[in-house]
Formats: sequence, structure tokens, C-alpha cells
Amino acid sequence: MDQELVARVRRGDEQAFESLTKADYARLYRVARGVLGDPHLAEDATQQAFIDIWRDIPRLRDPAKYEGWSYRLLVRVCYAEAKRRPDGETSVESYAIEPMAADAYAPVADRDQLERGLQRLSVDHRVVLVLRFLLGMTPETVAETLGISRWMVYARSNRALKAMRTALEAEARSPAESAPIARESLR
Repeated sequence: MDQELVARVRRGDEQAFESLTKADYARLYRVARGVLGDPHLAEDATQQAFIDIWRDIPRLRDPAKYEGWSYRLLVRVCYAEAKRRPDGETSVESYAIEPMAADAYAPVADRDQLERGLQRLSVDHRVVLVLRFLLGMTPETVAETLGISRWMVYARSNRALKAMRTALEAEARSPAESAPIARESLR
């Protein structure tokens, strides 16, 4: 991110803010979409994040830290959006993530399985996975962005991957395998 552009926005330059918004929208939307799953919610969250950025940027002391700071504001907005949803879940149909690289989610071969697995995670876990694996942030950078310890990043990543693996394994069991168990329990 152009530090001079950020500095101009800090001084209240509306044209600079418009340029910043155009340059930065895709980056923030991508994270919001990964966390929230729903394109409409992600768009709302991204727009709200830019409102928050405009309001709070005069307090940003170091323009070089703009990127992490903007992620932090966006993640807060995503948490608020997730809390407003009545069921806290997204539909599989609305959950489409475009990975940065073809092998970004190599451990999960089937994209639909990945989407269903992400859907089952808490927002805390989704945020960590999106930042670490979709954006490729280091655990240290994720920790700084979220305001948590590096060890918490590792713990959440571990729990999220285990939960996703368990859900995908349960889904992979064929209905024929689970049918006899169901019939026996009815007797």
C-alpha cells in the first residue's frame, strides 16, 4: 500500500480516500467473503470497514501499518455481521472462495467439501484460516492483526483444521455404511 496515499487520507484528503478505496476494495472484500461466506454480507462488511477506516484513520500513527490495521477493522465488522445472522451459518451455495493459488487448499481436494467444512466452523476459526491460508499471512502477522497471541493463532488453526477434518470424514461416510446403524438403533 502506498504510504503517501495513506498519509494523505489521514490528513482528510477525500480524493486520496477514494483512490485508497478503489485500490483496497478487492483485498478487503476477499477476506470478508472468506469469513462470512455470503457475497452480500461480505459487501456490506467491506463498505462498513471503509466507513470505519475513514473515521479512525487519523488515529493510525504509522501509515506503514495500514494493511494490518485495515484487516483488524474489517475482522471486527465481520464478527458483528456474523452475530447479526439469526442462525450464524451460511448456505453452501453462497460460500464461494477463490483461492490465491491453485494449491492453497491442497489438503482438501474437493472444493465443495472445503466450502462445507468452512461453513461448519465458528467465525473465530474461519477468520484464522482465511488469514493464514487464503491470504498466506504468517502466524505472527495473524496474531498482530487479530490482537491475539501467536500461540492462540496456532491453537485456533489446529482446532479449526481438526473440526474441518472430522466434519469432512463424517460426510465422506456413505449413507449405506450408516444405514445399518440407524436400523439397529430403531429395534
